[in-house]
Amino acid sequence: MTMRAFAGIILSSLLCAAAFAQSTDTAPTFEVADVHLSPHREFAFMDGGFLRGDRYALRQATMLDLIATAYGLDASNVQGGPSWLETDRFDVIAKAPPTTSPAALKLMLRSLLAERFKLVTHTGSAPIPAFVLTVGKGPPKMKQAEDSGEGDCKYQEPPQNTAPDTVRSVEFSCHHTTMEEFAQHLHNWTRNDLTDPVVDATGLKGSWDFDIKWTPQPLLQKAGADGISIFDAVDKELGLKLERQTAPRPVLIVDSVNQKPTPNPPDLEKSLPSPPPPQFDVAVIKPSKPDEPFRARINGGQVDAVGAPLRFLITFAWNLNSRDEEVLVGAPKWLDSDHFDILAKVVSDAPSNLGPKAPRIDIEDLRQMMQALLKERFKLQAHVEDRPISAYTLIAVKPKLTKADPLSRTRCKEGPGPDGKDPRTANPVLNRLLSCQNMTMAQIGEELQRVAGGYIYGQVSDSTGIQGSWDFTLSFSSANLTKAGAGAGPPPPGGAATSTTAAASDPNGAVTLFDAVSRQLGLKLEKQRRPAPVLVIDHIEEKPTEN
Repeated sequence: MTMRAFAGIILSSLLCAAAFAQSTDTAPTFEVADVHLSPHREFAFMDGGFLRGDRYALRQATMLDLIATAYGLDASNVQGGPSWLETDRFDVIAKAPPTTSPAALKLMLRSLLAERFKLVTHTGSAPIPAFVLTVGKGPPKMKQAEDSGEGDCKYQEPPQNTAPDTVRSVEFSCHHTTMEEFAQHLHNWTRNDLTDPVVDATGLKGSWDFDIKWTPQPLLQKAGADGISIFDAVDKELGLKLERQTAPRPVLIVDSVNQKPTPNPPDLEKSLPSPPPPQFDVAVIKPSKPDEPFRARINGGQVDAVGAPLRFLITFAWNLNSRDEEVLVGAPKWLDSDHFDILAKVVSDAPSNLGPKAPRIDIEDLRQMMQALLKERFKLQAHVEDRPISAYTLIAVKPKLTKADPLSRTRCKEGPGPDGKDPRTANPVLNRLLSCQNMTMAQIGEELQRVAGGYIYGQVSDSTGIQGSWDFTLSFSSANLTKAGAGAGPPPPGGAATSTTAAASDPNGAVTLFDAVSRQLGLKLEKQRRPAPVLVIDHIEEKPTEN
C-alpha cells in the first residue's frame, strides 16, 4: 500500500473531525464535581471513568488522559498543549443521574474541562506515526463470519500444567470481528509492542472469525525459536501485514489550558458526600493447589485470583512494590510459600443484568477492599513507619543528554524516539527502549524508578546539579535477562553507600540498566540507604477464618 493511499484513508476521517469540537454551551454538565490533584503514586496510571449509581470517578488522570477520555480519542490524537499535559495528575469525582449514557458522560467531562480548567481546543491534522494493518500478498487466512453477531475477542487462558520456566504466549480467539475492531484490539493488547495506534487499511469488509497467538516482545529472547512476534503472527496466522508508517491524521489541538482548576464548591461535602467504604459482598478464600501458577482478573464487579501469594496480596493492598523485600517488615517466611484462591464479589449499584459489562472495580477501591479482607480473614494488624531502606542517587559523570525544547511536552514512552531507530530489532535481548523528552534530572530519576522493575525498588534522588530539561533515549535489557539484574544486591550492613558501577555486559549481549545509564547518558546510579515508608506487620494468622 502506498503512502498516498494510506494518507487518503486517514484524511477521509477528517469528515468526522467536527465531532471533536462540539460546543460545550449546550452540552450536559455534572450536577457537582470534586476536582483536585491526585495523591502521589510511584506507579500511577489512570483508573475509573465509569458511573456507579450516581457517582462518576476518574482517578490519577493526566490532562492528556482527561482530554482523550472526554473526546473519545487515542491519546496520540491530542496534540499541542503545555509541557505538564502528561505529568500532572488529577482526580475527578462527580455526580450524574444513574441512567446517564457513556456518550453523555463524555460531554459532561468536556464541559468540566472547559469550565474548571478553561480548556480551549481546535481540530486539525498532523503527521503522526501509526502501525498500519493491510492485506498480505495472498488471500487472508481468516474465515468470514457466516452469521450475524456481536464482535467478541476472548483471551485464552494458558494450560494449567505448564512447566514453571515456560514462556507463555498471548492468545485471543475472535468471532464476528471487523478489521476496524481488530485494529483497536491490537493496540489495546500490545501497547508495549505497538506504542503507536493501529490503523485498519485492509479494505476488508464484514466480520471475521480467527485466532491469533504471539509472544510479547520482552519475552522473545527467552522464548528463542518457540517465540513469535506480533508482526510475524499477524502475517503467518492471519495473512495480514503490520507496518509502522507516518501520515496525516485528524487531531485535536490544545490551544490553552490552566494547570490549576477553579476551586471546588464550598458546600461540596453536603452536595457530594463521601460514599461508604467499598466492600466485598461475599469472598471465598481457600488454599491453592500445589504449584498452581498465579493468575488474576477483574470481571465486572468480580475478582478472581488463583495461586496468589499472600505477600503479593498484602503489597497490592498497601500499594507497595511486591518485589522489594525491604518494604515489608516483620513478614513471616510463609507469606511467600502460602498461596490462596480468592473469588470475591463487590457490592455494586450497577444493574444486575449488565453481567461482564458492569463497571470494572476501581483499583484504589480494590486496594481498600483487600486491606479490609486481609484484616478480617487473616487477622492482619500492621502499621506504616519510616525506616532506612535501599535507594539510589543519580550522579553526573560525563552527561550525554540533548537539550530539550522547554515548550515541548514532558513525556516518556516505551519505543523509538523521533528518529524511529529501534535497537530491539537487531538485538532482541535489548528488549527495553525508553524515549523521553523535556525531562529534568529529578523527573529522570522518578522515571527510572517507575520503568526499571527488577533493578530499582526505592526512590531515586537527583544529585547531578544539572539544571534545565533534556531529551534522551535509553536502551537496556530487562532484569530477568541479565546476570546483574537487581543492581548488585542490597547495600552492605551498616548503611554505607556503595557505588553501583556498570557491571560487565552479559555474554548474550544483554545490557543492564546501570550499564545503559553510564554509557548512554553519562550518569551513574549510586546505591545508598535512606528513610522511606515501610509496612510493619504486627500480627497475622497463617490460616484464614472459615468462609
